[in-house]
Amino acid sequence: MNYTQFKKQFQNNPIIRSRDVILTYDNPQVLRNQLSRWHKKGLLISLRKGVYLLNTQDRKVEVDAHVLGNVLYEPSYVSLEYALYYYGLIPEAVADITSVTTRATAAFTNEMGHFIYQHVKPGVFRGFKKFEQGEMSYFMAEPEKALVDFLYLNLSKFKDDPRDILEHSYRLQNIEDLNTDRFIEWAKLFKTKKLMRVIKNLVVWIKKLKGGRM
Repeated sequence: MNYTQFKKQFQNNPIIRSRDVILTYDNPQVLRNQLSRWHKKGLLISLRKGVYLLNTQDRKVEVDAHVLGNVLYEPSYVSLEYALYYYGLIPEAVADITSVTTRATAAFTNEMGHFIYQHVKPGVFRGFKKFEQGEMSYFMAEPEKALVDFLYLNLSKFKDDPRDILEHSYRLQNIEDLNTDRFIEWAKLFKTKKLMRVIKNLVVWIKKLKGGRM
């Protein structure tokens, strides 16, 4: 297969996993060599070992960084600081795509950005929803789960009452509309007493804000 044929095959689905494409070849090593050559020529962007993206000029659909976050390290969903910023819960823009995964903690840097993955147990790998991005899709934590994930993975930084740190260090905001029942539901999955104490104090804070707004 020459590059013109290859390009036509992937223009509308430009994320290329060599493990999948190799299955269609009689000689997998030939394809690996071709992918390497095309990458060196700038025709393909290397996202990580064995995962490529068709260059900007040749792909017909744009690929969102959220989609890449899911694809680079599976299974995973976008959460933590990036999701908190996405939902307007923290004011500072977050450049890195932060995710959680049931696999080992990892990070990847490529032309499309920096992608960080934090490990969680399979039993807490939930609380995310599907977002559509053109013809593609990705998974991101619900706002309550993103905050619970963040608190759990940074638990050593917090005392039982997280308000002072969340207000001043992370500038947590717009939490009045969060569902406190969902906080408790997601926190219970982690089976951690300290996390539950932190979450319960956070719920008290949210309820006070709700009451003050009425």
